[in-house]
Amino acid sequence: MKNKNYLEELNAKTLEELNDDLVSAKKELFNLRMRNAVNQLDNTAAIKITRKNIARIHTVITQKQRGLI
Repeated sequence: MKNKNYLEELNAKTLEELNDDLVSAKKELFNLRMRNAVNQLDNTAAIKITRKNIARIHTVITQKQRGLI
């Protein structure tokens, strides 16, 4: 249940912390894509996982802005 624990961690953070996490996740995704382009990436599934984490962060940010959490 890694996803459930990750979501609980995201829900406990403030909007500022979530925005910082979002920026770092986007940088990580960029780096993964660059490494994949030059065939230095061993685990290509990391791109998919990072994209899903970015979507999760966006979802939690939206929920907090609307007052659902």
